[in-house]
Amino acid sequence: MTSNPHPLRIFIKAAVLFLLCNALFAAVQPLPTLGRWSLYGHLYPSRLRLPYGEDPQQAHNLTLTNLPAMLASHAISQPKAADEFRVVVLGDSAVWGWLLPPAQTLIGQLNQQAHLTSDGRRIVFYNLGYPLLSLTKDVLLLQEALAYEPDMFIWLITLQSCAPAQQMQPPLVQHNGAKLRPLIASHRLPLATDDPLWVEPSWWERTIVGQRRPLADLLRLQLVGASWAATGIDQAIPPSYTPRQTDLAADNSWQTWPEPTALTAADLSFDVLRVGIELAGDVPLLLVNEPMFVSTGANSDLRYNSFYPRWAYDAYRGQLAQTAVASGWLFVDLWDGIPPAEFTDSPVHLSAVGNELLAAQLGEIVENKK
Repeated sequence: MTSNPHPLRIFIKAAVLFLLCNALFAAVQPLPTLGRWSLYGHLYPSRLRLPYGEDPQQAHNLTLTNLPAMLASHAISQPKAADEFRVVVLGDSAVWGWLLPPAQTLIGQLNQQAHLTSDGRRIVFYNLGYPLLSLTKDVLLLQEALAYEPDMFIWLITLQSCAPAQQMQPPLVQHNGAKLRPLIASHRLPLATDDPLWVEPSWWERTIVGQRRPLADLLRLQLVGASWAATGIDQAIPPSYTPRQTDLAADNSWQTWPEPTALTAADLSFDVLRVGIELAGDVPLLLVNEPMFVSTGANSDLRYNSFYPRWAYDAYRGQLAQTAVASGWLFVDLWDGIPPAEFTDSPVHLSAVGNELLAAQLGEIVENKK
């Protein structure tokens, strides 16, 4: 007759197994590998833009910092067709398409225009824009995109994304030091390896228990795929919004400069642009100074809009053009290329009509530059 195991022995064995599993998880750090397993593109259609949002009930979306999971859910992860010329578009929330459904974004409009290469390949555009203004965040996504056989990059930027103080602000940057630190060393990326904004999890925070939120996010991303597939909704678009400012404050400040200053290239994060172009290598990269709202209201003699005083933006444009020419970069300046009426809630967010106009300009440039 066998006796029942003593409860204390069961508890001790379970506790040891629990600790061993957590220790193994902390040592291996399998979250990037787990992120590559996705139901998108298989059970669900792939997303047309990167997941971003905090209201899954309304938007069928969520924000996470696991880059492999984000890319695995995206259309770019699907096999490249033999007749496809693949163009990856990088940028901020204006590219991502704030306040717009996917079809009305810049990339949605570009794909509706059916551009062809001279040898008959279809030019297919992929939206890897992501909210928050930071060139370093864009470089991180560019590096990830290289695994998906791009034939060209388009990188839309603005002055705010070139501000040194902006580079470490996105959580996507703060949580991906393992990917960015090698770039700091190999490409002289101008970021401090000891910046306090880097998220450095302790051993306990790297265990299963410590990583329960990121693990839950991976699961949530798969679960909301069913409602994304049923609705095509990936952003909760409000019925109304506060329009961008037309009447502006009598304020000449920008970032840490309270008054007009002779900004130089060294004051801006152009070295991050250089790193992105170096990473692209033989893949052509078109750098675009993106359109912005130009006010004619109160104090528009001091400021173009709520983001930029005229002195700072004019200096930026001049320095960017000089740097692009000196470096041999493919560059186009479209800063005032869209009518002011086609900007929505910020100086860089475009309406559907604005994106259609911008898509027509960019599509022509791509056909000529590819």
